[in-house]
Amino acid sequence: MEKQNWLITGVSTGLGRAFGQAALAAGHTVIGTVRSEKDLRAFEELRPGHAHGRILDVTDGDAVFGAVAEVERSIGPLDVVVANAGYGLEGTFEETPLAEVRRQFEVNVFGAVATLQAALPHMRRRRRGHLMAVTSMGGLMAVPGMSAYCGSKFALEGILEALGKEVAQFGIHVTAIEPGSFRTDWAGRSMARAARTVDDYDELFTPIREARQKASGNQLGNPAKAGEAVVHITTVEQPPAHLVLGSDALRLVTAARTAVDEDIRAWETLSRTTDFAEGAQL
Repeated sequence: MEKQNWLITGVSTGLGRAFGQAALAAGHTVIGTVRSEKDLRAFEELRPGHAHGRILDVTDGDAVFGAVAEVERSIGPLDVVVANAGYGLEGTFEETPLAEVRRQFEVNVFGAVATLQAALPHMRRRRRGHLMAVTSMGGLMAVPGMSAYCGSKFALEGILEALGKEVAQFGIHVTAIEPGSFRTDWAGRSMARAARTVDDYDELFTPIREARQKASGNQLGNPAKAGEAVVHITTVEQPPAHLVLGSDALRLVTAARTAVDEDIRAWETLSRTTDFAEGAQL
């Protein structure tokens, strides 16, 4: 396998750390972004000389562009970029303050966009590279109590799908990574939770919140195997545009997409009634 330079945002814990460890184990050089000096040192100790930490807030667009340019100069051309940094926000739509929704999009969408935009010109000039972002099974299906989170991931899915079609001509691959429930701290202390304010949602939402908290630490997905899967797709000639990780994600995403297909089929006749008699087809 050809040795590569990887940039992964958010490597201090969770799937970001697992992706970094897998890439390092495969012999690659990994630049991982963190939020503190302590996390930077811990990451670099994974494989001295090959693991390079950078302190970065992905919501600071200027800092993101500066960090990518610095890495290209000091370490070398980036072959793989994984926009992983993000977090979960739990809460019903009505109970989630608009400020918290904005923050969710700032990190999960605009942080990822900044990371990919910063790397893209370098890859385009070289006519090669692989851009990835971690969305979620929640980018292809939705559950009650996660409207802001799923909304941010659905948005990122659309951006990535369009981006992939734009840059294929330059030899650049784009992959949306869609994990299910993995044994990380995402659903524990890493989950932001909107305050409960409307009793009418108690019957629906209280059991969902309690079940998620109870399952934290006992999820089905193995982060190390997710890391191996992500490294694997960088070795194939035609990597996927969508990489669903975990059997729970496969089951839930398939069911959600089937429901959409059924709605389209059921209302196809009505959909066609909105056309002019003559017009241009896209």
